[in-house]
Amino acid sequence: MSVIDSIRKQIPPIHPEGYIFIAIFVVITLIAGWIFDPLFWIGLLLTIWCALFFRDPVRVTPQASDLVISPADGKVSAVGLAAPPPELGLGADPLPRISIFMSVFNVHVNRAPMAGRVAKIAYRPGIFLNADLDKASEDNERNGLVIDTAAGRIGVVQIAGLIARRIVCFVEQGDSVDAGERFGLIRFGSRVDVYLPHGARALVAEGATAIAGETILADFHADEPVRLFKLA
Repeated sequence: MSVIDSIRKQIPPIHPEGYIFIAIFVVITLIAGWIFDPLFWIGLLLTIWCALFFRDPVRVTPQASDLVISPADGKVSAVGLAAPPPELGLGADPLPRISIFMSVFNVHVNRAPMAGRVAKIAYRPGIFLNADLDKASEDNERNGLVIDTAAGRIGVVQIAGLIARRIVCFVEQGDSVDAGERFGLIRFGSRVDVYLPHGARALVAEGATAIAGETILADFHADEPVRLFKLA
């Protein structure tokens, strides 16, 4: 393998949703640089950041019907019980919820946490609080999916953040999805909540780093004792 091929394999592909934004950054950079040279280098850094934001790396997803796979890259910001958004139709009682906060430096392509059929898609307008705040689950703009899986119905909610102003969903009601399959994208900082049926055992803790399509968040048939965690 040549050096060029080795370098090329280390560069993740860009999701098509990002092409127009990268092009805009390039044009602005060229114009700014023509007006004032130092602005070119600032614009170049921002263009590189924009390209990195829309990167869409290949992921290796564990294949088992009882595993819940992370739908997003980022920090696990909450693990516990919470009432699901009413528009999902999952009832008013608290369900196990795992929340993942995506900073502007994370990959923002979202992936299905389990294989199943998209039973419902529910969009709700809202405000744009910091997505790391727990209140964001109730007040922020969001788009929710209900997926019928072998373990029961689960809810996946894309939540817009302080900077994010656009939630993109690639699937439609009635579509079948595989675990790890791309189903959407949120632009510029956001959060994803996963609501699970009772019986799912969380395998992550708050503060852990999750990788979309790879990190196992929970297991419906875990025989091991409840996991404990510590900071190291």
